[in-house]
Amino acid sequence: MQSTPSDVGEEQSHPWYVAHTRPRCEKKLVAWCGRAEHASELPTYASVRKYRGKEVTFHKPLFPGYVFLRLPIQGKREVMQSDYVANLLVPPDQSEFEAQLAGILQALETMEDVWLVPIIGVGTRVLIQRGPLAGLEAWVEDRHGPATALLRLDFIGQAAAVNVSVEDLELV
Repeated sequence: MQSTPSDVGEEQSHPWYVAHTRPRCEKKLVAWCGRAEHASELPTYASVRKYRGKEVTFHKPLFPGYVFLRLPIQGKREVMQSDYVANLLVPPDQSEFEAQLAGILQALETMEDVWLVPIIGVGTRVLIQRGPLAGLEAWVEDRHGPATALLRLDFIGQAAAVNVSVEDLELV
């Protein structure tokens, strides 16, 4: 999602900021920026869920909790006064940040399968989101390729190990 100010040339001279948003406020901040005529970028990916035989596509933020803004100096105060921002960060190297963001946006436009990959390594505590074990917390005991994790579930002082798809896990 993107909103751009009326004078694109002037906007190019403004520095980039990373807005750390309040929970689930990324799209609200982008809409607010559009009304305030501030440039914003919210990289999203498509997530398909099935509900009673129907497929529904959601567009989720690629980086939950973050929106990328290009603001004039006086725009910082305005953004911080909105109800959507918890903190405003300044990338230390503006040109490197801009190049990385441009690469991510290009990948989202040209590639079908782009998604956020959480770092789920050995020893990580996770919550099982889907399947018969949904709602249980476990420890990652081992990884089997990029898509499967061996989890350790501790029951009454005993441990049971199960293989679970990484897509069904969330970091705790």
